[in-house]
Amino acid sequence: MSKPVIRVEGLSKRYRLGLKEKQAKTLAGQIGNVLKAPLDNLKRLRDMSRFSIEDESVFWALKDINFEVKEGEVLGIIGKNGAGKSTLLKILSQITEPTSGKIEIRGRVASLLEVGTGFHPELSGRENIYMNGTILGMTRREIDSKLDEIIDFSGVEKFIDTPVKFYSSGMKVRLGFSVAAHLEPEILIIDEVLAVGDYEFQKKCLGKMEDVAGQGRTVLFVSHNMEAVSSLCGEAINLVNGRIDFQGKVREAVNRYLGNSSVEKISHVHVNPEFENGITEINVLTSMPGQIHRFGDPLEVSVKISAKVPLDQANIAFQIKERGSGKSVIYTWLHDKENPLGKLEGQHWLKCIFPKLRLYKGDYDFTFHFSERSGQKNPQKIDNVCPFEVSMIGIPHQFEWTDNNCNYIDDFEWKVI
Repeated sequence: MSKPVIRVEGLSKRYRLGLKEKQAKTLAGQIGNVLKAPLDNLKRLRDMSRFSIEDESVFWALKDINFEVKEGEVLGIIGKNGAGKSTLLKILSQITEPTSGKIEIRGRVASLLEVGTGFHPELSGRENIYMNGTILGMTRREIDSKLDEIIDFSGVEKFIDTPVKFYSSGMKVRLGFSVAAHLEPEILIIDEVLAVGDYEFQKKCLGKMEDVAGQGRTVLFVSHNMEAVSSLCGEAINLVNGRIDFQGKVREAVNRYLGNSSVEKISHVHVNPEFENGITEINVLTSMPGQIHRFGDPLEVSVKISAKVPLDQANIAFQIKERGSGKSVIYTWLHDKENPLGKLEGQHWLKCIFPKLRLYKGDYDFTFHFSERSGQKNPQKIDNVCPFEVSMIGIPHQFEWTDNNCNYIDDFEWKVI
């Protein structure tokens, strides 16, 4: 049975809000502040010891966190912005000290928490690789054996002898991740910095983390990308307001996270002064927050019709299209001859529901059409609105959900005959 390499007990981190030092405007005033500093700090510490959780000037970034991570485990840490994820990783990386509680870590830790973390801006990329390796306790010979692999993976070989201060944020992330992943730490801690890289590099990073985990090393992974968390991690912790809301199987943790997140409508308001009648507002309700829709979930599309005069054989249609290519993959309509709206006047909402939208993973948007008398009156076209993403989060599949496999998956059944 694998032994714990990380043990966290009663971990809490407290910050005091609203503290702002008063800056002196004169040299004498600044000298006075320096002389008073020890006494002021002592008084501040005494005051903080009296604070309780109800005190409005105290913010608990983490409160009473307890968990273990076993050797070779890939643990996802998820939660909304401000839930305490980054604070937890900073404490585990020994960048920040906890207010109370304790952590035990067995093994060499490599962390990538922020763009350029651990880099010296005046040193070149090559020199920073050696510096980071030395900090991790590696010999020069060990770093030499990994150097070409690190540089090749990072994709910054043309700039490897350029000072890091001239790197873009994406270049820093590439090199930082490559260093952290290739210098063979027992524990790899990765924050949401992968969001800075491009899609292809993110894919390489996820593949590398799978390799690291496959070698029996431990990975802590923070991300808002639930699909990446679901595919990479076996267990996950869902943080809510600095506390552990759920700890267990990653699928349950993701569902808990999504259940705690509010789903917002994707809206488009359209002003159409040319005609008396037409579409004036569109709302799309995806099944997950952040304009993300899970494959197979219901999708709801609402269209507001404003008619200054009675409708005259009105027709409405829309297409769901691939973003980028503009290829139409779904078409739906409400034609007067099949389903008459009648001579409605004023403002009215129409709703179209897909009970199980089985679009394949990818990025999509909508194009809407309105007209009366089969396009002869008040023709209207609203292009490329309400963009959304289809995700395969929580959809079991033996193989990887790779891009561009298809556009749509219909229900099907196999039989042996």
